[in-house]
Amino acid sequence: MTALLTRAALVGAARGWLGTPYCHQASLRGAGCDCLGLVRGLWRDCIGPEPEPPPPYAPDWAEAGGEEQLARACARFLRPVPVAAAGPGDVVLFRWRAGLPAKHCGVLTTPQTMIHAHDGLAVTEVPLGLWRRRLVLAFRFPGVID
Repeated sequence: MTALLTRAALVGAARGWLGTPYCHQASLRGAGCDCLGLVRGLWRDCIGPEPEPPPPYAPDWAEAGGEEQLARACARFLRPVPVAAAGPGDVVLFRWRAGLPAKHCGVLTTPQTMIHAHDGLAVTEVPLGLWRRRLVLAFRFPGVID
């Protein structure tokens, strides 16, 4: 059984990753991570050992495969929530373009901001702004209380 987890604890843990350099397929706070690595790291920080290792993936995995792999993986371990109901600590998924699978994820810190690992940069906290139009799915970590 998963222990109860507060939104504030998730947001605080996510902020602990700020400044971590972007590194494809990595998930090590302070050393490197990609967007999935950030979510994996939060799972380890707040819940415990990861439930499964991610398969190897190329930077263009979504364009090449065309399948909703990220969304399916999230649905296996996180609770789907309506995008309109997503709040701090929830994982949000984005499509780069209509017709493509969701390929990027972040963690909401407020209704207007998120933390994500940005390719070529680092883990940053940013306004949703233009990201909002690409936001397509939201998930909640198990055991989260409001």
